Amino acid sequence: MTATTSRQASVARVYIGRLAGTPVFDPLGDQVGRVRDVVLLARVRMAPRAVGLVVEVPGRRRIFLPLTRVTAIEPGAVITTGILNLRRFQPRAAEMQVVAELFDRRVRLSDGSGEATVQDIAIERQRNRDWVATKVYVRRVSAFAAFGRGENLLLPLNDVTGLTGPTSAQGTEALLAQLTDLKPADVAEVLHDLPDRRRIDVARQLPDERLADALEELGEDDRVAIVSALDIERAADVLDVMQPDDAADLVNELPDDKAAQLLERMEPEEAADVRRLIAYDEHTAGGLMTTEPVMLGPEASVATLLAHARRADVPAALAAIVFVVRPPLETPTGRLLGVVHLQRALREPPTSLIGTILDTDVDPVLPSDGIGKLTRLLATYNLTALPVVDEDHRLLGAVSVDDVLDHLLPDDWREADEDVTDEMMDDAVEERRGDE
Repeated sequence: MTATTSRQASVARVYIGRLAGTPVFDPLGDQVGRVRDVVLLARVRMAPRAVGLVVEVPGRRRIFLPLTRVTAIEPGAVITTGILNLRRFQPRAAEMQVVAELFDRRVRLSDGSGEATVQDIAIERQRNRDWVATKVYVRRVSAFAAFGRGENLLLPLNDVTGLTGPTSAQGTEALLAQLTDLKPADVAEVLHDLPDRRRIDVARQLPDERLADALEELGEDDRVAIVSALDIERAADVLDVMQPDDAADLVNELPDDKAAQLLERMEPEEAADVRRLIAYDEHTAGGLMTTEPVMLGPEASVATLLAHARRADVPAALAAIVFVVRPPLETPTGRLLGVVHLQRALREPPTSLIGTILDTDVDPVLPSDGIGKLTRLLATYNLTALPVVDEDHRLLGAVSVDDVLDHLLPDDWREADEDVTDEMMDDAVEERRGDE
C-alpha cells in the first residue's frame, strides 16, 4: 500500500471485533502496528464515545492512538496521520477497553426478556467526526446456550443494561480466542494490561501449559497475584509444568505458608528440583540455573541430539547447546564430558556419535559463582548457556543467557518505556559489574 494507491471510502460503522488485529499504516503506506483494542469513554446519559485505539507496535509495546490522528478506517487497514506517541498505553478513569473489558460481558435486555452476553460492539462516525458506540451484538442466554443454540441479536446500545460497571459478570471466550496463536511473551503482555479482576478470570481459563509460559514472562507482582488467586491444586499443576528455575523464582516470591503448601502438592520430582534451586542465592549460578537442560551420553547419535533439540518444551537458548555427561542422565548427573553446539551437530552425518564432536573448552561454573562471572563468560565466548557443576564435576544444571538478562534488568523492566529501560540497564550493569 502507498499514499497514491486508490482506497475505498472510510467506513462509517465499524465492528470492533473485526477491527481487532487490523494493520495500521502511516500516510506512506508503511505498517506501524496492529489494532488490539478500542478505548471508549463512558458518559452520563450519553452513549460512550470512542476516543482511541490500542495499537501494538514493534517490540510488543501497546500504545494509545487517538482517533483524531486516524484519517481513515477501511476494510483491512487503519490509516494514520503518521504521528505516534510511543509511550506505553495506560487506561484512565472512565475509560473502557472493549475487547478486554466488554466482550463476553453478561448484560440484561431492557425489554425484560432475559440476559445476553456481548459478542461485539459497533461504533459509528457522527457528523462532528466523533466516533460513538451505537450497536451491541449479543447472544441471548438460554437453556440451550451451552450447546451453541443461543439467539444472536443486533440491538441499539440503549436496549441493554449492565454494559458498564463491575466486571464480575464477564466471560472469557472472546479474549481467550484472541490469545490462541500468541507467543507466551505476548500473552503475558495482554494479561498485564487487563484490569485486575479480568486478569485473574482469564488466567483461570488458560490451559496449564499456556499459563505456565505466560507466568514465566510476567513481572513479579502480576504472577504472584495470579498464583495466589488460583486454588492450591491448580497452582501446583501450573508450577509442575514451568521451567524449574522460573518455578523456583515464583515460589521465592510467595508468602512462606503459600510456598510450603504448593511444594507439598507439586509432583515429588518437580518439587525436589524447586527445593534444590531455592536453597541458592538468586544472583548466583545455582539460583539462576535450570535443572533440565538437554543432556545426553557420549554414545548418542547426532540424530538423537537433533530430536531432543527440536522438542517444543526446550527453550531456544538451551536447545543451542547440549551437555554430554556420564550416566545418570538426570541432574545431578555423572561427570560432565563437554558440550556439543547445535550448529556443529548440523554439519555432521546423523549417525555420527556426539562423543566424537565434543567441545571441551567451555568452562563450567560453580553454583556459588556470581552473575558478574556468568555475564563475562557468556559474552566472551558467545554462548547461550553455561554448565553448572559441583566439586566432582557432575552437572547440576545450566544457566541460559535469557535468565541472566532477566536478573540484570530491574524488576519492573517490562513496564518501562524503551528509553527508561536503556537507562535502567546501564545502571544495573554498572552495579553488578564487579559482582562475582
